[in-house]
Amino acid sequence: MGMKKIFGLTLTVILSIGLLAGCGGNNNKTANSADPAPNNSASAVNTAGEDNNTSQEPVTLKWALWDWEATAYYQPLIDAYKEINPQVTIEYVDLGSTDYMTMLSTQLSGGADLDILTIKDIPGYANLVKQNHLEPLKGYMGEQSIDPAQYGGTVEQIEVDGEVYALPFRSDFWVVYYNKDLFDKAGVPYPDNDMTLTEYDELARKLTSGSGAEKVYGGHYHTWRSAVQLFGILDGQNTIIDGEYDFLKPTYELILKEQEDGIVMDYATLKTSSTHYSGVFYNNSVAMMNMGSWFIATQIEKVKSGESQATNWGIVKYPHPDGVEAGTTLGTITSLAVNQKSKSKDAALDFMKFVTGADGAAVIASTGTIPAIKTDEVVNSIASIDGFPSDENSKAALTTAKTYLEMPLHEKSADIEVVLNEVHDSIMTKNTTIDKGLEDMTTRVQQVLNN
Repeated sequence: MGMKKIFGLTLTVILSIGLLAGCGGNNNKTANSADPAPNNSASAVNTAGEDNNTSQEPVTLKWALWDWEATAYYQPLIDAYKEINPQVTIEYVDLGSTDYMTMLSTQLSGGADLDILTIKDIPGYANLVKQNHLEPLKGYMGEQSIDPAQYGGTVEQIEVDGEVYALPFRSDFWVVYYNKDLFDKAGVPYPDNDMTLTEYDELARKLTSGSGAEKVYGGHYHTWRSAVQLFGILDGQNTIIDGEYDFLKPTYELILKEQEDGIVMDYATLKTSSTHYSGVFYNNSVAMMNMGSWFIATQIEKVKSGESQATNWGIVKYPHPDGVEAGTTLGTITSLAVNQKSKSKDAALDFMKFVTGADGAAVIASTGTIPAIKTDEVVNSIASIDGFPSDENSKAALTTAKTYLEMPLHEKSADIEVVLNEVHDSIMTKNTTIDKGLEDMTTRVQQVLNN
């Protein structure tokens, strides 16, 4: 959904997703690190090796990934794993960001000697499962006591016929960014971490003021369909892939009314002007903005550079429907899988277990990146970054209750996405009514599902 950004390798910048610039051409490179001394003491990262049933004979694993040079946590993960498994050598195979999942599928279909596979998106994951390239993990998870609950409900959403073929190690999720100075100027209390969508609307109306160049909008929705449509799935009763969309009507009514009343910026204007969400937050034009956790690092960096004038800011948990638990939100995941034809499958599974477990999460968080598992240690690590808001609400916003994937697992998700985007655009620009738009969405997606 346009949610991936590239930033430099300072601690604050690498909090963002930092994964999409193509590096290409760095194939079969050994990730060198100093040979570690035997580690006989407990450490933050040595528990993953306690149940290590892999052979102590030397083994080389090939890890398929993208953007080695632009990604801060690859080398630290390898170093931490080698500290407790010195007999294992990890070689990375950088397939580049552009068409990564297509490249990975081609490599595997051609019999490439890969062991560990980084999974970038849900449609690509579904394709690899269909092609029978991925090792089933349910049995291994049971043997190793890997609890899927620690991933915030995302593992259950990538089950295929009751089986799981990947585990998340990164997770970006939606929160609300708010400008404290604009709240103070309006004399309105800051939002909290248990805000319903109705309360968000009421708050946005109180914060809207001025006109012309001095206009302050209470809220902001970027032009991605996810910024609007996915409020409708947070109750867990609906999905955007089953071909029925009447449940989206109340959400569209609420947000179009905000647009008509000047509470949020006009969608058509945002589209035609290609206005980026970051700019309107930087220049103090919006009091609240729904956006992903990847923007935290960008905002920190731009405050330090002076580009962002919104220097007094915070985050709170995503607005939720009435009756839904606070901390329920939307997100994307990056996962690891194991090649079903790996010649070193036990070692590959053990490395996957480490990276996707609590110890791997601690390593990832130490680089400023948000991992899939959000322990207290992880949250404290992120919140301690220089420039992160110091208030407790912002720190608490880093924890989630349940995260729904922006695009659920479905073999036709790519085709469904096209329809959802097109109809969303028509509704928001008022080229069609809400009722007719949702009817069109239903008809067209059902055609996709039935073909």
